[in-house]
Amino acid sequence: MRRAVLSRWHRVATAIRRRLAAGDSERGANPVELAVMMPLILVLLFASIQIAAVFLARSTALHAAQSGINAQRTYQAGDGVGVDGATEFLKAAGGWLVGWDTACLTTATEVTCTVSGRSLSVVPGVDFAIQQTAHGTVERVTPP
Repeated sequence: MRRAVLSRWHRVATAIRRRLAAGDSERGANPVELAVMMPLILVLLFASIQIAAVFLARSTALHAAQSGINAQRTYQAGDGVGVDGATEFLKAAGGWLVGWDTACLTTATEVTCTVSGRSLSVVPGVDFAIQQTAHGTVERVTPP
């Protein structure tokens, strides 16, 4: 009886070994697939971060231009107040927009401020030119 039980366990163990050995045809496929896909995953990751940096730089430039407009359009504002307002905003906003330049043009009825620069580069050698313009009316006394 004891010999029959051992023989039966031996047959079961042999069958399990055969099944496991037969399933090894795909062994090592996951690391190879990962090695093939990892460069694509990294490119997509860095591209998405770079795109986010470009949109943040555009938003920063637009808000700086609007700050310049709000400062320059006030009643009897002096020359350069809009550029100072945009510059103060850019200094406080962080480094999403680099190499920036501000310009405000004032006529009798309108103010136009333009902020330009480059987006922060996450990927080396890749930067995008950013330019945002805002318009507003000058506060003035008009006849009734």
